[in-house]
Amino acid sequence: MLAKLTYFYSVNAKSRSYKLPTKTKNKTENRLIYMTTQVVKKHMVVAQNASGRNMNVPIYRMKGARPGPTVYIQSSIHGAEVQGNVVIYHLIQRLKDMDICGEIILVPNCNPIGTNIKAGEYTLGRFDPVNGTNWNRGYFFDKGAVEHFAKTVTREESIEGIKQRFRAHLSNAIDNKLAEPWGLGLAQQLNLKLQQMAVNADFVLDLHNGPVSTRHVYIPEYAKDSAKLFNIPHCIFIPNVFAGALDEATFCPWWTLQESIKTNLAREISFNVEAFTLEMGSQEVIDFNEGNIDATSILSYLNAKGVLHECDIKPKAMQRLGVYLKDYKTLFTNWGGMVEYMAKPGQTVKKGEPLAQILNIDDLDTDNGSRTLEAPCDLIPILHFPSASVLSGTQLYKVFTNYREL
Repeated sequence: MLAKLTYFYSVNAKSRSYKLPTKTKNKTENRLIYMTTQVVKKHMVVAQNASGRNMNVPIYRMKGARPGPTVYIQSSIHGAEVQGNVVIYHLIQRLKDMDICGEIILVPNCNPIGTNIKAGEYTLGRFDPVNGTNWNRGYFFDKGAVEHFAKTVTREESIEGIKQRFRAHLSNAIDNKLAEPWGLGLAQQLNLKLQQMAVNADFVLDLHNGPVSTRHVYIPEYAKDSAKLFNIPHCIFIPNVFAGALDEATFCPWWTLQESIKTNLAREISFNVEAFTLEMGSQEVIDFNEGNIDATSILSYLNAKGVLHECDIKPKAMQRLGVYLKDYKTLFTNWGGMVEYMAKPGQTVKKGEPLAQILNIDDLDTDNGSRTLEAPCDLIPILHFPSASVLSGTQLYKVFTNYREL
């Protein structure tokens, strides 16, 4: 019984569901009880190509027999950032053998359009090619509407009651946005369809990669304590400011609602909704071993949040460094040239130490043929531009400054 998977096929031939029996032990009665983890796979149409054919994304829903939170995890909203798909693969394989509380929704390769935009060996999947929009900047948030909703909350209303009403409000707002009579750009259509799946989640994880990057995570300031639940060494704390990304579109409404209720009713509320952008190394590559490491990191977070029953995965004891977003600096170039990146992502660099060696093609016969770019202050490079050929005004490095140990 335990080794057998039973498949239940739905009317939609592209969808299937199955139950995975998992063995747990009732300690008080000293006997075996069989819990089942339900796994449902479906496909959702996110776009149509120029031939009018549908482009689909797979959606894996893993539901446990026990009540608990809802989790939403997606990967590859930027087409070249593919490592998150391997992480989701490991998560599914490992979660099948775990006792899940609540539901986990996983959407790998959530942007098939971006993944297929190639120029030679490169994936140009960061921007909608038709409208030029960043694929991760079309999610929805209306601060004024949230503040108006907050005025309908009474002092006596339960937290669960508020959450239920507010989620219905958010879902309806996204539906109305998708029904815009003048239409929406491709990136925003995709973003809103994904956001609609995430709107009922308590915890949202958006899996990304940098160009050439070390692991780092964006964390809302109110959820600082959760930084230590991931096995990620570099943490960026971000304010309640919406710039269009999925993590912001998730936590900004709840953060704004909490603050508005506090202002209106002098009532302190925590809705315990969190969202993060996890950057798991460099784009255009996948590494199965590293993916399993990141899956363990995510499982340690989920376990701490009550998503897994009787699970022994805990965060690693490790050094974690944090900065506020204002201290996460971008180093732009005021020159063009060919570059050797001397400072590697994650490396500690002191003021005046070399970051890059620059080759100037027009001066190869002089002492100006090469020069060194030095660090303007103590810093830690987190990522750098992927190409050795650099135009003036390029974002050469993104770095931690004024960082501290958590």
